[in-house]
Amino acid sequence: MKVLITGATGLIGTQLTKECHKAGISVNYLTTSKEKIENEPNYKGFYWNPYEGKIDKNAFKDVTTIINLVGATISKRWTKSYKKTIIESRTKTADLIFETLKNNKTTVKHFISASGVSIYPNSESRLYTEEDTAVDTTFLAEVVQAWEAAADQFEKLDMRVTKVRTGVVLAEDDGAFPKLVKPIEKGFGAALGSGKQWMSWIHIEDIVCIYMHVLKNGLRGVYNATAPNPVTNEKMTQKIAAYLEKDLWLPNVPGFVLRLVLGQMSVLVLKGQLVSSKKLEESGYEFRYVNVAPAIKNLL
Repeated sequence: MKVLITGATGLIGTQLTKECHKAGISVNYLTTSKEKIENEPNYKGFYWNPYEGKIDKNAFKDVTTIINLVGATISKRWTKSYKKTIIESRTKTADLIFETLKNNKTTVKHFISASGVSIYPNSESRLYTEEDTAVDTTFLAEVVQAWEAAADQFEKLDMRVTKVRTGVVLAEDDGAFPKLVKPIEKGFGAALGSGKQWMSWIHIEDIVCIYMHVLKNGLRGVYNATAPNPVTNEKMTQKIAAYLEKDLWLPNVPGFVLRLVLGQMSVLVLKGQLVSSKKLEESGYEFRYVNVAPAIKNLL
């Protein structure tokens, strides 16, 4: 089997590539840097430039599945121009792949796309499943809608389409987790806002294995990729502090302060969704990290 991964050098893509190789799956990947192209027997890079409509068609040779992880980080300040970058990095890329496959003979049968649970409205009490059609009014929800629409078009090519709605990925050296740990380590940890906003989290090992599960079982449709037991921001803070044996003596950081400092980006820490992983579990996936305490212990 051979897959094509976009965003193969990112947080999830790097680990996913390793898992594919362990499973004997060859990986092609797309890169905007010609200098970073590697050509090994089971790991080959191909150049593309989505903004100029350029792509090496050889990237698709003998590929049966595309795993689409590309997308600009949402952790940079959301200026008007950068918000456009966030959306276009998810839509223009998918559009270029779609047009290329539409106009050429292809062996691709399955398109798996990253997505996000931020499509669901902020709520402290409602449990969201994949059946829910309610959509939040935030910029992040707008991003996810555009992202998923870009993925859905591949159904026109008679492909299975899978959208993996990912929660907060916990990884040792990248993503949200180090940002949560650092102030607590220094003795300045505190819950954010009310602290009651939900964090539907997922360990890096699980999100990578979920992609492998979707790939190997040919799953289609929408799947929430979050651990079975979400926690509130306050609980996450307490669990990290307990493991580090640090006291939480500061009051919660007020929401208005975070909004002043972060602007629209404050939704990343002040809003959250309580998300169900039941559909994924019913498909046969067994989580490695069900509860957050063992996940924190593993990462620290």
